[in-house]
Amino acid sequence: MPVLDSPSASAVPETYWRWDHLRRWKVLAGILLFFLASGAGGGLLVMQPLLTSPRGEAAIPVEVGRLEAHVRYLSEACLPRDWRGPGLAKAADYIETAFQKSGGRVSRQAFEVRGRASANVIATFGPEDGPRLVVGAHYDAHGELPGADDNASGVACLLELARAFGRAAPAQRVDLVAYTLEEPPFFRTPEMGSVRHARLLKDTGAEVAAVIVLEMVGRFTEAPHSQRYPSSLLELVYPDRGNFLLVAGRFDDIGLTRQVKAAMRGTTPLPVKSLNGPRWVPGMDFSDHYPYWDQGFTAVMVTDTAFYRNTDYHTDRDTADRLDYARMAQVVQGVHATVTRLAKRAH
Repeated sequence: MPVLDSPSASAVPETYWRWDHLRRWKVLAGILLFFLASGAGGGLLVMQPLLTSPRGEAAIPVEVGRLEAHVRYLSEACLPRDWRGPGLAKAADYIETAFQKSGGRVSRQAFEVRGRASANVIATFGPEDGPRLVVGAHYDAHGELPGADDNASGVACLLELARAFGRAAPAQRVDLVAYTLEEPPFFRTPEMGSVRHARLLKDTGAEVAAVIVLEMVGRFTEAPHSQRYPSSLLELVYPDRGNFLLVAGRFDDIGLTRQVKAAMRGTTPLPVKSLNGPRWVPGMDFSDHYPYWDQGFTAVMVTDTAFYRNTDYHTDRDTADRLDYARMAQVVQGVHATVTRLAKRAH
C-alpha cells in the first residue's frame, strides 16, 4: 500500500504545514457534516453494524507455519522485490508454483513496463463459465524494503486460499490474482497490475460478482492507543486498539461490505469492523480495489489499516517476525467463508 511520504519538517516551508492542517480539518468537517446531515442513519451506513453475527461457514484448517513460510520467502529470499529488483520475478515464480501445486488453472497476464517484463499471476478455481469472484493481493514491495505486512501478508493468505479451493472447489468461479506494480512509482497510473486486470475484465465483458482485495493483514495488537484514524471523529466510534480487521468500501459497496463482515464474524473470533464512506477519506482507495471501482465493479478492501496501525510501514522494520500468524490464519478462514457463502448464494 503506497502513501505519499512527507518531507522532513526542516525541509518544508511553513505554508506546507498550513495546507496539511487545513486538509485535515476539511476531512474532519466533511465527515462531521455527513453525520449531522444524515443523523443516526449516516452512522449506520458508515459502520454497517451487525447486532448479531449470523452463523458462518465451518472454518477451514489453516497451517500457521505455512503462512509464516510464505511471508519469510517473499520478504527475505525475494529481496528486493520492487519493479527494478530481481526479487519481483522470483516472487512471481514462487506464487505461480504454489498456485499450480494447489490445483488451480494458472495463467499470467504479462506486460512490459519501462523495458522490464512484469505479470499478474492468476489461479482460477471452480466452473469455467458464469459470474466470477475475484480475490487479489499485490506481491511487489516498496523500494528495497522487506514488505512483510505490505504485502507479503496478503499474498500468503492468497496462497492458502488456493490450497483450500484446490481441496474443495467453490460453487462459483473464483479468480485469485497476485498483482504486480501496486507500489510507487506506478501507483495511480495505468501501469498498475490491478488497473490492467480490471480493464481486461471490462474489455472482455467478464461478469464480476464481487472483488475482495487483501492489503496488509498481518499486524494486530492489544496495546491501548495503538490504532489511529484519518479523522478524530472516527476515534469516537472505532476502537483505540489495533486488534481488528477492517472491511472498507464506498457507499456503493455497502451490500458487499455487509456480506463480507457478516461471514467473517460468523466464522472466527477475530474482531471485524467496517467503514463505508466517500472515496476522498484518506486511505479509502489506497490499494488495488480502486481500479475495479473505475471499471464499474463492486469491490472492497480487507486490511489491518496499514499505516494507521503499523508504525513500521515502508521501513526496514516491516519484517516477518512482527506479524501475527495466528490471526492471519483467521483472515484466511474468514475470507474463505465469505467466498463460499457468496458462491452458494449465486446458485
